[in-house]
Amino acid sequence: MNQEPEPDLMRLYLRHCAIGFVLSAIFVGLILWFDVVGLRRLVMGSDIGWLAVFLQWFFNGTVFGGVQFAIMLMLNAEEDEDDGPQRGMTIPVRAAAKTKDRMI
Repeated sequence: MNQEPEPDLMRLYLRHCAIGFVLSAIFVGLILWFDVVGLRRLVMGSDIGWLAVFLQWFFNGTVFGGVQFAIMLMLNAEEDEDDGPQRGMTIPVRAAAKTKDRMI
């Protein structure tokens, strides 16, 4: 049997989550740098603005990490070797339908 060993999924997931959090840091940094919808002024003017930046980084990192992992899994999917019908040949059958006449 020439079968490749399965990848360590936890290590793979953590690696792609780390990539997602790095991308999130870049994304939040760009949002603050370009002052999108006045977010930088709002964060700098508040005494707990660091919390808003942290939460934005954390939630975007969660999403970006999940997307990174999903893309990696989809790119490693194997193609089906059997392209034929799965349940044999299908034959159409005519079925009579009975209805009651209704007045609308």
